[in-house]
Amino acid sequence: MHRLASLRDTSAMPTAPRRSAASPAAEFAGTAPLRRGWRALVAWPRIRLWLIVTALWALMRTASSQPGLEVWLVRCGLVTGVAILAFGVLEQWPRRLPRRLPRWVAQLLAVAVVIPPSAFAAYALTLGTWNIHALGPSYSTGFSILAFMGLLFGPWIALVTLLRQREAFAREQALAFALERSELERRALDARMKLLQAQVEPHFLFNTLANVRTLVRRAGSEQASAVLDSLIHYLRAAVPRLDGQANRLADERALVQAYLEVMHLRMPDRLRFSIDVDEAALPLQCPAAAVLTLVENAIRHGIDPAEDGGRIDVTVRRVGERVQVRVADTGIGLALADAAGRRPGDTTRGGTGLANLRERLALAFGGDATLTLAPHPTRGTVATLELPATPAPGP
Repeated sequence: MHRLASLRDTSAMPTAPRRSAASPAAEFAGTAPLRRGWRALVAWPRIRLWLIVTALWALMRTASSQPGLEVWLVRCGLVTGVAILAFGVLEQWPRRLPRRLPRWVAQLLAVAVVIPPSAFAAYALTLGTWNIHALGPSYSTGFSILAFMGLLFGPWIALVTLLRQREAFAREQALAFALERSELERRALDARMKLLQAQVEPHFLFNTLANVRTLVRRAGSEQASAVLDSLIHYLRAAVPRLDGQANRLADERALVQAYLEVMHLRMPDRLRFSIDVDEAALPLQCPAAAVLTLVENAIRHGIDPAEDGGRIDVTVRRVGERVQVRVADTGIGLALADAAGRRPGDTTRGGTGLANLRERLALAFGGDATLTLAPHPTRGTVATLELPATPAPGP
């Protein structure tokens, strides 16, 4: 039940949080963005735009009129600044607009509306009087040209800015969707891995309990008690580990040791074993129950069918950036197993066993892990598992 709940929790995990603040795309649709504060109005991109437009406009007007560059910098800077400020204010406020009025249209209208009065204010500030027309027709014409140029170029600059914002938002959304898809794929792999691991555990547990029942019936309680003690040791080692995303080879050694002790009690005269794990390999990552699966396969299809039993030797070595796991048994061998209709890959019912292990290796390491079966030099089978030497995460 715990494992089923874990699988349900994994599949029901919420997706990556979506962008909460509204965007230029929402603006084009007519919905208002969330408030981002007055700091957004004086952000560096807006200041940079203000400086560039002011400088270019002032140079253009200086080349065609009498006042100096500093006067035109003040006039053009004031008109440009007010237009950019109006554009930014309508970008955030009001929070809601009429459904028939898209926000981008409101922004363009705001820019067009504020340009004439800001041009008039800029002329009045630099001339020292609000009665510009009393100074002569040249001043009135200059004001009109300034306002006309602002109305001509201002909305277009605002429109280009909106389009660039929309493109930036589209790129951001594409990246967010890619990250979310990657996260969902990772969670799907985790769920698949947990499902495959869940298929491994009941097989051994139920078989061992059946053996205990047989021993109780045939041999009395003393031997059954020893089997139960070994089974408890196995479960203490196995249960906290098989639900994890990544075991260490040290954990695998404990699992294999407990399992072989149980099997030795079951057939004390027919099973001998040794476990030799390189100390440098102990902290490295290994899929849960990977080595145990190879050992169980050796017993079920090698030692168990042999009349005189056999020996299992488990060896783990780190060789450079690779880890080699070798499980050799002196059972009946591949040829006899095939002749008996029990292919080594089909080690348990329901599609688990070596086929299960190969799938878990592919999920965990892609194509960077290999599993091969070969005849033993004397008798039996040698299973060789090669993994990348990856440190296991966590403590």
